[in-house]
Amino acid sequence: MTNIISIFKKELNSFFDSSLAYIAIFLFLIITGVGFFNFSFFLQKQADVRDLFFFCSAVYIITIPAITMRLISEELKNGTLELLTTYPVTDFQIVFGKFLASLTLLTITIALTFVYTFSVSTLGNLDEGIVMGGYIGLILMGAVLIALGVYISSATDSQVVALIVSVAVIFFWIFLDNILIFIGGNVRIFEFIAIDTHFTNIQRGVVDSRDIIYYFSFITLFLFLATRSLAGRKWA
Repeated sequence: MTNIISIFKKELNSFFDSSLAYIAIFLFLIITGVGFFNFSFFLQKQADVRDLFFFCSAVYIITIPAITMRLISEELKNGTLELLTTYPVTDFQIVFGKFLASLTLLTITIALTFVYTFSVSTLGNLDEGIVMGGYIGLILMGAVLIALGVYISSATDSQVVALIVSVAVIFFWIFLDNILIFIGGNVRIFEFIAIDTHFTNIQRGVVDSRDIIYYFSFITLFLFLATRSLAGRKWA
């Protein structure tokens, strides 16, 4: 546990020591704010934040790959990962520490959007269940996509490749439920895989155990794959 905390602190500090964290937070807040207030709130003229959560999840397509692309690929390129593995730390501790740091940065960013929620609440009554469900859903979805980004970053020493692949996969995964509209036949399995389907369920304010299991299953899967990817490089 001590090793995980050390890696977590090191990674979180590296985010804020560089401009990455500030740029990611700034762009996230600007894009979601402009998108929500200009293209949704003022058009509908009602106290509803569901579209805010939609814009937040859509912006994940860019912000999460930007956060995760360097997590492991940079260490692979610079050779610092080999140095890190000489310490009494396991591959999982490296992966999980970096995952937690990225999730913390994302959670801070999401929390700042509460300013928008509060602004809307002054104009009318908000459904507390939808607000709570929306934020829980954003964090769970973000955790899955960060775990995916960590895995992709562990598979290449190129930050550019990690960025491009992550953007493509996350874009497809988030909009998979929309793509299914154009696909005929039995698509129930794809509806289950579609991440936005489960996000929409939680956003309604009703937390179903199946949705929670879905998210934690994919988080576990991607962190496991990232750990195996690091272990495999030791023998490459």
